[in-house]
Amino acid sequence: MLKEIYEQPEVVRRCLAAYLKPDWDGNQETALQSSPFNFMLPDALFASVAEIQIVACGTSRHASLVAQYWLEQLAGIPTRVRSASEFVSAPFPLTANTLTIAVTQSGETADTLAAIAVATTRRSQAEGSLPSWLLGITNQPESSLTKAVDYTLLTFAGTEIGVAATKTFIAQLVVFYCLALEFAVRRQVSAQPLSAQQLGDTIAALRSLPDQIEAILKQQRELIQVIAQTFADVNDCIVIGRGISRAIALEGALKLKETTYIHAEGYAGGEFMHGPIALLDAKVPVIAIAPAGSVYASMLTNAQKAKSNGAPLIGITNVTEPSDRAEFDHSITVPAIDELLSPFLTVVPLQLLAYTIAVQRGLDVDRPRNITKTLTS
Repeated sequence: MLKEIYEQPEVVRRCLAAYLKPDWDGNQETALQSSPFNFMLPDALFASVAEIQIVACGTSRHASLVAQYWLEQLAGIPTRVRSASEFVSAPFPLTANTLTIAVTQSGETADTLAAIAVATTRRSQAEGSLPSWLLGITNQPESSLTKAVDYTLLTFAGTEIGVAATKTFIAQLVVFYCLALEFAVRRQVSAQPLSAQQLGDTIAALRSLPDQIEAILKQQRELIQVIAQTFADVNDCIVIGRGISRAIALEGALKLKETTYIHAEGYAGGEFMHGPIALLDAKVPVIAIAPAGSVYASMLTNAQKAKSNGAPLIGITNVTEPSDRAEFDHSITVPAIDELLSPFLTVVPLQLLAYTIAVQRGLDVDRPRNITKTLTS
């Protein structure tokens, strides 16, 4: 698991190299006239899609929830995410011009394949014309998923042996963000259309991600060791985030559950105030994901409320104001980055923390109990 966490900068580089045109220079005169990406997908798909439905399980579902935020906020496309196992018994209503995306690192996840089979059958049996597309996002080029869908986007993460997904999660984020940005460039229909300057800045920020992830791995490992020693014996933990960080809270909690066996729950920061806050006391640490941006002030208010109820407070933030950082008992710093790109950075300390606590507890982090993983087709 640790090896694969440290492989993430190279995974991001490899994934960007696969999908980002090397000769795209962001010239402001022509930036919006041609796509910066080389997705081999039909023009009709980008022009006609009216709704996106995503089916996935576990960590892939959390990546999909981040993608939902990007697809709606960047490209203005209504997007729904459902657990693949739930989709089988309660599929989305049939709608025209719908893109269904299935996400699975192995391409062999049974629940996800079953969901795609249901989607395919329903479409074929529908009366009239309901134009639609099936897209798979996977780490395996030769898999059951690639045979079941119309198009496939590979994540290029390399074989991930650790049961707790890390590098495949971040690779899925890269593919999803690039796809959302491609829709935004081609359609220009969101409330705030992307400008040439914004597009150029965003591509530059994507290219900087590997170095920023490396900085976190180099600079925060020692602090995370200290935090792990402090909280290695807890039985419960809460992870909270707002906006795009909500999905990262869910993923951070899942990593803790998978590797440490701590009962960890992820919540939207605001929703946590409506009942679950009753769980807090001095033995229940709260991890607050609080990058700078539109929801930072609200997130800090939620964190302060948790602390006022006696919970030890860990912050993952790129805000450097001493008065704000003083609210946290421990503060893990990530580099400054646009709020929409923050999941690429805020998830890394959560992965390291889960790994380090598991080691402190004497657990086999690579073979957690009761869980199996499909590596190849």
